[in-house]
Amino acid sequence: MNADYDVIVIGAGPGGCHAARIAAEQGMRVLLVEKRPEIGAPKRCGEGLSLGGMKNLGLKPDPKWAMNEIRGASVYAPNGKRISIRYENTIGYVLERKMFDKYLAVQAARAGARVLAKTAVTGLIIKDGFVRGAKLSSFGENYELSSKIVIAADGVESKAARWAGINTTNRLVDIDSGFQYEMVLELEEPDMLELYFGSKVAPRGYVWIFPKGKDTANVGVGIGGREAVPAKKYLDKFIQGHPNLKKGSIIEVNAGGIPVGDPVGKLAANGFMVVGDAAHQVNAIHGGGIHEASIAGMIAGRVAAEAVKKGNVSEKALAGYAREWREKRGKILHKIVKLRQTIEKLSDDDLNMLAENLTGEDLVEFAKGKRFLKLAKILMRRPHLMQAARILI
Repeated sequence: MNADYDVIVIGAGPGGCHAARIAAEQGMRVLLVEKRPEIGAPKRCGEGLSLGGMKNLGLKPDPKWAMNEIRGASVYAPNGKRISIRYENTIGYVLERKMFDKYLAVQAARAGARVLAKTAVTGLIIKDGFVRGAKLSSFGENYELSSKIVIAADGVESKAARWAGINTTNRLVDIDSGFQYEMVLELEEPDMLELYFGSKVAPRGYVWIFPKGKDTANVGVGIGGREAVPAKKYLDKFIQGHPNLKKGSIIEVNAGGIPVGDPVGKLAANGFMVVGDAAHQVNAIHGGGIHEASIAGMIAGRVAAEAVKKGNVSEKALAGYAREWREKRGKILHKIVKLRQTIEKLSDDDLNMLAENLTGEDLVEFAKGKRFLKLAKILMRRPHLMQAARILI
């Protein structure tokens, strides 16, 4: 089959950039398109990435995009009880996504991929049950490009997967509403993340403070999708009640949806794969998707190249992507979804009880999908939490 490209990747976020780079490094003719005029903007996350996550992706911190070293975190229960964990060495960074995503796009381009910003995908070319390319629109010009495989990395509002026959619809309960300010403010511990929980602070979610420097930070909130009160109102109320935040200045505003349910069950179709937020590949506890999307993108890029070389891009041939991803990350993320579902059943009083019985190390392990038995045993001390605890076992 002759085609304009071997692989077309939709969306130049971390997942799309990694997929494009890996495929290009394998000798594929790759097109990476981004609908927005600037790759990396607007950002829609707290911009945190662990050092372990960077190593998994083969990245070394670059001061151009790794803005601030993080050495620990403090979690606040509804009653103000603080659980902290601090390490001697750096455990992660708060990034500048505008620079980070561009860096990844540059790496894809240097590997041989063609990158086009302000180029939207308006539809897929489907022939004989196979995705054979994409319909594009850029600066008022509409055109079509053929490909052997399309990889959708077009975010939480993904249309491409649905065009390919994959159901990526988020249930309302499985998508959080996020709102964030980047602020200039006084920080007592610029190397510590801060997380605040409670029904009055952020129902079914939390408020975060992610320092980007000595006096700048991302301050945001994520709340359950069923809440009638907008996320912005919760964040503004929290800021006004915080002694340092209320004196701060707002230099950027961002908002968006965060998928927090189980990842999409079907990840591939004939000539097509979906990765990242578009596939709901997100850590449901902290909402982080950079690492998850990147891992998925790297696997998808490699599987795409292998399939093209073998001349078989059927759904069955691409199923290796889903199998490998589920083994590496999918099983863990499913466990973390169960943890979130359990936590959502807890009252403020239950959360306060947990804060009295957990350590900072416990919280770190929970976010990795570990130590659930310890949490279950603590919950079982309260009869009304027996059913919630069983979900974890």
